[in-house]
Amino acid sequence: MSASNREPSDSNPRICVGIGGWTFEPWRNNFYPAGLAHSKELQYASRQLTAIEVNGTYYSTFKPLTFAKWRDETPEGFVFSLKANRFATHRRVLAEAGDSIARFVDSGISELKDKLGPIVWQFMPTKAFEPGDFEAFLALLPQQVGDLQLHHALDVRHPSFATPAFVALARRYGCVPVYTDSDQFPAIADAEADFAYLRLMRSQADVPTGYTPEAIAQWAHGVRTWTSGERPRDVFVYFINGAKERAPAGAMELLRQLGATPSRAE
Repeated sequence: MSASNREPSDSNPRICVGIGGWTFEPWRNNFYPAGLAHSKELQYASRQLTAIEVNGTYYSTFKPLTFAKWRDETPEGFVFSLKANRFATHRRVLAEAGDSIARFVDSGISELKDKLGPIVWQFMPTKAFEPGDFEAFLALLPQQVGDLQLHHALDVRHPSFATPAFVALARRYGCVPVYTDSDQFPAIADAEADFAYLRLMRSQADVPTGYTPEAIAQWAHGVRTWTSGERPRDVFVYFINGAKERAPAGAMELLRQLGATPSRAE
């Protein structure tokens, strides 16, 4: 089962490593086999990686049949993290987001079933931390859709969120701060969170794997630490930005170093 449907105490933590989306023209030169039909790109990517963060759901509303199609095209154990629709997060008063949150959650995401990973709520870089309004938003987030438990990751981008008060508030509502490796946005971690969600955004075009193998080894060490010990927990890592053309190679190198071979069964 995906982390969305597991208890945090599950002794078999999942390591999910992937990229943002699966449609990107440069990947047709260095990731997808030459001549691969565009309609087969998700099928191929999901057999080289173990997860994908879907950006399209941030901009558009998809139908239940689309989520079911994604589910059926990917192998057992694969996970989709979904970016929630921006209408829920791009607003001056977050406490008024209830209708937009419900519209997204009820749009058919439950069709992903056990392939539904965390939902990512991404806020504008200009959105500062206002504790009262932000708590009102967190109180609106549902814990379930159908019989699926939901897990929520908070991608906050204003430096005012880099405070223990925000981490404590997120924890109170069972939400997890996204840890962002970036020059632009704060890196916020909660060592007590129920799962870890990392977005790695420093890929370099002149490095074949985006991050050097030595840097990836450091991330691999962190993943092993998180998924072991007295309280093993799930980890989601996405090579998401920077030199985006290098993202698949970086994700596959991290999987290789972790010995986490993706399922390639048809």
